[in-house]
Amino acid sequence: MIVINARFLTQELRGVQRFAEQICLALKQLRDDVVFVAPHGIQMHESAKALDVQCIGSHSGHLWEQLDLPLYLRRQGNPLLISLCSTAPLLYGNQIATHHDVTYVRHPESYTRTFRLLYRTMTPIMLSRIKSLLTVSAFSKGEISQFYKFPEKKIFVVPNAVSGAFQPGPPLKEQQDYLLAVSSPSAHKNFSRMIQAFLLLRGHDDLQLRIVGGASGIFSDDNLQRLASRDPRIRFLGRLSDDELISQYQGATAFVFPSLYEGFGIPPLEAQACGCPVLAANAASIPEVLQASALYFDPLDIEHMAAAMERILTDMPLRQSLRRRGLNNVARFSWEESARQVSQRIDALLSPARDRRSSQGSDALGRESSSKL
Repeated sequence: MIVINARFLTQELRGVQRFAEQICLALKQLRDDVVFVAPHGIQMHESAKALDVQCIGSHSGHLWEQLDLPLYLRRQGNPLLISLCSTAPLLYGNQIATHHDVTYVRHPESYTRTFRLLYRTMTPIMLSRIKSLLTVSAFSKGEISQFYKFPEKKIFVVPNAVSGAFQPGPPLKEQQDYLLAVSSPSAHKNFSRMIQAFLLLRGHDDLQLRIVGGASGIFSDDNLQRLASRDPRIRFLGRLSDDELISQYQGATAFVFPSLYEGFGIPPLEAQACGCPVLAANAASIPEVLQASALYFDPLDIEHMAAAMERILTDMPLRQSLRRRGLNNVARFSWEESARQVSQRIDALLSPARDRRSSQGSDALGRESSSKL
């Protein structure tokens, strides 16, 4: 039996939870020896039903992960555990854990002091015990290894992907030109510079900048609120369902990804899967993920960002080329292939244990045969 830590089913769906959800759904199809366990208080009901999740324990959150889950594992004979979000039982050694990035180290301004302290304390303890670590890009592999002095040979890259629901749509009869951005309002997402760059554009009076994300968080930033109030063309759409988000991707003139730091970055791939050309920051893992399929800019240079926006708005052949390259790029990633990589890592860790049991059984049989002679 292999146990999957499905605590993510009780959390709000963001990039980390999306990774865990999709890997789990694909693993369910690949293997018949996996059991999914979670706290009570499920939020992602459809996925929980598809995974046939078992709700165990009486706690929630970190307490469930550090108390209830290890107790359950002990009762099951300490089987291999797979934790696919960025936290895991700290003292459980027979485990493959996941850590997506160290944004909380590189951009502490995006997080509360409590969050930073929690992760900076928990992560080294987890890394000291686990058998293998999964992460989502070669960039993150290097960052985690460098900061925590964790051996790279124990880190395995399992990339994100995009659901098949994200596809190009039919041409729209009446097209409202708009640039689209999708992200949380964290400081390292760099929305402030993006808005300033948009405000530098001239001759695009009907062009909108639409931003998808947690609106309350965005407007709690006084600087963003002040910038946005200067132009009614800047629209904050809040959180959207997948269907609503796909519609926004399909209708956008281009997608803008100004982030200063990403362990991977799913939104540009979603945009590309919907046939939307992408312009993106030349920072962190973004060039690794997008390669030659995006128009890049310096995320710290507002004028450079504005020039990239101007170019993609006025150069139709470039947009068409980026659409083609984007669709080819996104085809490099699949949740099924990523789940197969996780499954192979599981088998690699289980094989020595099986070999030891087989060897012990053969030795016992040999001793028994010798005693009969």
